[in-house]
Amino acid sequence: MILTGPAIAAAVQAGEITIDPYEPSRVSPNAYDWRLGDTIRACDGNLDAAAPTAFTEQLIPDTGLVLRPDLLYLGITLERTGSETYAQLLNGDRTTGSLGIWVHVSAPLGHQGHAIRWTLEIRAAGPVRVYPGMTFGKLVFLTTFGAPASYQQQPAKYASTEGIDISRLYEEIDGGAR
Repeated sequence: MILTGPAIAAAVQAGEITIDPYEPSRVSPNAYDWRLGDTIRACDGNLDAAAPTAFTEQLIPDTGLVLRPDLLYLGITLERTGSETYAQLLNGDRTTGSLGIWVHVSAPLGHQGHAIRWTLEIRAAGPVRVYPGMTFGKLVFLTTFGAPASYQQQPAKYASTEGIDISRLYEEIDGGAR
């Protein structure tokens, strides 16, 4: 089940949900409005699942950065979020979608116990300027069923992610670049 806005606020107050920085005004009826961080990576060249992705990283200036439609970008959330009690779903929203920005379509699940600044997959339908700290989507919290299994205690490849992370699928592909 999805937590309501008041339930999210109560869980933050009780220490069951981490949102840092947290602004109560960003709580909506069933979600928290998260923001784009200040760093972005443009993935360079042809992408290959069997090799690490080449990229150029830059800070997004206060005057904004124009995203191009021919590139995949990896960004980061401004907020660090997580919970040992709840799972999370991170999505774009109508605000960014109306600008032709597709954000985090392929991996919206934040496992119970994973507290991170999210790596974001970002594509633009056309040139569009984005700014650090702008509202970029909605974060939903879900109750879980069954015995809890904290993501941080699993042998998962992204459990210790700090900052923006590229795909590490190449670690699983026989004959891939290592």
